[in-house]
This record gives sequence, structure tokens and C-alpha cells, in this order.
Amino acid sequence: MRRHALLCVIAGWLAAVAPAQAFIAYVSNEKGNTVSVIDTNTWSLIHTIKVGQRPRGIEFTRDGKFVLVAVGDDDTIQVIDVATRQVVDTLPSGPDPELFTQDLAGKTLYVANENDNTVTVVDLEKRTRVGDIQVGVEPEGMAVSPDGKILINTSETTNMAHFIDVASRRIVANVLVDSRPRYAEFKRDGSELWVSSEIGGTVSIIDPAKHVVTGKIEFSIPGLRREAIQPVGISITRDGKTGFVALGPANRIAVVDGTSHAVTKYLLVGQRVWHTAFTPDEKYLLVTNGVSNDVSVIDVAALKVIKTIQVGELPWGITIAQP
Repeated sequence: MRRHALLCVIAGWLAAVAPAQAFIAYVSNEKGNTVSVIDTNTWSLIHTIKVGQRPRGIEFTRDGKFVLVAVGDDDTIQVIDVATRQVVDTLPSGPDPELFTQDLAGKTLYVANENDNTVTVVDLEKRTRVGDIQVGVEPEGMAVSPDGKILINTSETTNMAHFIDVASRRIVANVLVDSRPRYAEFKRDGSELWVSSEIGGTVSIIDPAKHVVTGKIEFSIPGLRREAIQPVGISITRDGKTGFVALGPANRIAVVDGTSHAVTKYLLVGQRVWHTAFTPDEKYLLVTNGVSNDVSVIDVAALKVIKTIQVGELPWGITIAQP
């Protein structure tokens, strides 16, 4: 009995001191033509992967086995095997792919091609191009609704969020937003779509059912000119209570109340902050800083930057999953 109790104590002690499961982050470095791999247990760079020219959009496949990265100047999507951390294949796209998203099942990829005003549809199992959807000028932002029925594309020059029916691959609504929309993010309950407008300096709140803008998030930072505040990447917590918006050359992340849409805080990060991603447990938010060539780590509960990690040249996109 004593031996059993002792073993239980030892097991409990080992569980307490054992390191937490690490999440692995992949960062696309637009000018360095590399992908940096970060271990979030140690907050350290553990690997660098050479990829094609001008990598930007980056995302894990739904099964976590591969990382997809859009290499714009090579006009393709490269496939990185997570097990070997090597490029193992390419997927078709149109000219200058930038951002992309997957359907809920992880079987179809939708790629925004900046230079030909189309969204390419790719069968991920067959790794073949199966169609194209004509959209506005300079398509970039991509998102799929939580129910999987609607695909969103934002067009930077047309200044619209296009609502595309996934089944028919046809545009069913166009919503005008402020100048140069860069990114789109749904709340998990599907009640709102947030679209950042880089030059307009706002985030539009769109009712996905009515296809109307119901409000706008505006930003004001003492000492900075309005034109220096350029919203790009967005991350919203699963419960929809808090949003985080990357403000580009303002070098800050705006913390936004998910209900009132009021900015509650600004967090100073690195230079020219681009995109953001939560660790799967939402304890941390990692953000890419293009000009300072690093990634800032934000403690979500404390709303505090706790770490800076040097990566490659001009970090742009980021994706995170369990190893």
C-alpha cells in the first residue's frame, strides 16, 4: 500500500514537472524565401526551410500533416511535410497567389491570385486544379464561414468582400468596405465577419446573413498620424469576446471588445506587424513583424508581450498546430 502511494506521488510529481505539449509555429519570410519553424515550449527558432520566391500565405492542412505556403513569384503553392520539414510537392494556382483557405473537410483549397482577379479551386486529395472563380481586382483575404457554406474573398482594388456560395462557386453578394481590404475573419458562431481595410484604416463588421456593414472599428493612437495606422491581420477568440488586429506600420496590436467593438488596449510589438495566430489553447498570440524580422509573443490573459523571437527576412504569415 505504501509502495502504491509512493508511486502515485512520483507520478504526480513527474506530471507536474513535465513540459507542456509544445505547439509548433511556421512563419513565412517574404523576402528571405524561407519558412521559420518555432517551438513554443522554448520560444526558440528550431529550423529554417528554404522555399520558393516570395512566400506569404501559410496554413496547416486540416490533418496537421502538411504546411501549405503560397510562393507568389513562383505562381504556386508549395507543400511542406511536417515530419521531415522539407518541401515535398507543389499545388497549382493562378499568378501571384497570396492568401488561401480550406473547406471544413480539408479536401478543397481556395487560393486568391492577386494578378488575375480569380480564386483558384484545388482538389487537395488529387492535388489538381478543378476550377476558377472570377472575383474583384487584386483578391487577397480568404475565409470560410463556420457552417462551410460560404467562401469570402476580399478584393483590394475593388474594395469589396465577395460572398461566394461554395456549392455553386458563384458570387451571391458583394459588400463594399473601406479602401484596400486585406483580411477576413468570422466569429466562430457565424454572427459576424470582420474585414480589415489597410488604407481605409478600419475594420468593417459585416452581418453575414444580411450582407450589410453593421459597424466599423476605428483606431486612434496618440502621436501617430491616422495614415500610419493600417489594419491587416485579425484573430478572434473562440468565444468571440476579444479580437486582436494587427496595425501594420503603427507597430501595434489593437485589443478589441468583441461585443461593443471598442478598442480597449494597444500593445506595442515589432516593426510593421502583419499577421497573427493563436496557439491552439489560446494562451498566446504570435504576430509577425516584417521590418524588424521577428515574431512577438503575447500572453492573451495578461495582454502583455512576453517574448520576441528573431526569424527570417520580412516575416509575413504565420500558422500554428500541435506537433
